[in-house]
Amino acid sequence: MLTDFLNAIVLLSNFVLIPALTYGSQLALGALGITLIYSILRFSNFAHGDLMAFGTMLVILITWLFQSMGISFGILPTALLALPFAIVGAIALSLFFDKSVYQFYRTKKSPPVIFVIVSTGVMFITNALVRFIIGPDDQRFMDGVKFIFKPREFKAFTGLNEGLALKSTQVLTVAITLIAVAALFYFLQKTRTGKAMRAYSDNEDLALLSGINPDKVVWVTWIIVATLATIAGTLYGLDKSFKPFTYFMLLLPMFAAAIVGGIGSPIGAVVGGYIIAFSEVMVTYAYKKFFMYLMPDGSAPSSLMQALSTDYKFAVSFIILVVVLLIRPTGIFKGKTI
Repeated sequence: MLTDFLNAIVLLSNFVLIPALTYGSQLALGALGITLIYSILRFSNFAHGDLMAFGTMLVILITWLFQSMGISFGILPTALLALPFAIVGAIALSLFFDKSVYQFYRTKKSPPVIFVIVSTGVMFITNALVRFIIGPDDQRFMDGVKFIFKPREFKAFTGLNEGLALKSTQVLTVAITLIAVAALFYFLQKTRTGKAMRAYSDNEDLALLSGINPDKVVWVTWIIVATLATIAGTLYGLDKSFKPFTYFMLLLPMFAAAIVGGIGSPIGAVVGGYIIAFSEVMVTYAYKKFFMYLMPDGSAPSSLMQALSTDYKFAVSFIILVVVLLIRPTGIFKGKTI
């Protein structure tokens, strides 16, 4: 009986808990960028998913360059060496669009809906740029050690029927997310620039009267957002694969995560990312084998015990988003500013 229970837990961990934790970390980083733009620049940035795609594309191209030169990172992915260079490129693109597009409407004090429309245009431009440079197909750029341990090794060590696979990208995703989130919160809470950003987010007019440079706040915001977007996109691409259209599709769960947690709240963005990820994975998983381990012999379920097909994974985000907007529009953390 204990063995069956352990097999059920391993099965659930392999296909639900670990993938959801990894996916939630990626969504959390993406949602953080969305919520920072909303909180400080006061508009919903529909181009965020394609900014992730652009940053990841740069990582892939630089990774290929390093590999052609014989440069690697040992057991770790070479993409981690390319990441800082790609972040610089993503920052340059973000600042270019801010200078050439967003600044004009910010000077005119255009309403948020105008910024949403403009960001949609930026989204299409960025998406077309990425597709033109690297193409629309899947690109895999993972090298180094793929697994920390494989199912067969786990079975041999534990004697269980179910094997647990732990990929290095999953561990890297969670570890890098923890470091990035901790660094961001330290920056916002402890540094002078971070406090200026919080003051600007709370009350723009009062912050300007206090001598805070609004241009600096805007630039730093884009730098942070581009950094988070590139990290999130790279981790997602390493864990799965890179395809430009996939990053466009990620826009829905990332916005859902930001709104569920409370749009404008960094803590809410992180919490919302994990809520959306676990919801998507748990609702679309087939639990038949899981219950076969837990139920008595002869009483196993005949159906797959699956609420929704994996084809409808993003529908889960949409349903949660609609429910939250209807019941608690302010989100879990009531949309607090940074």
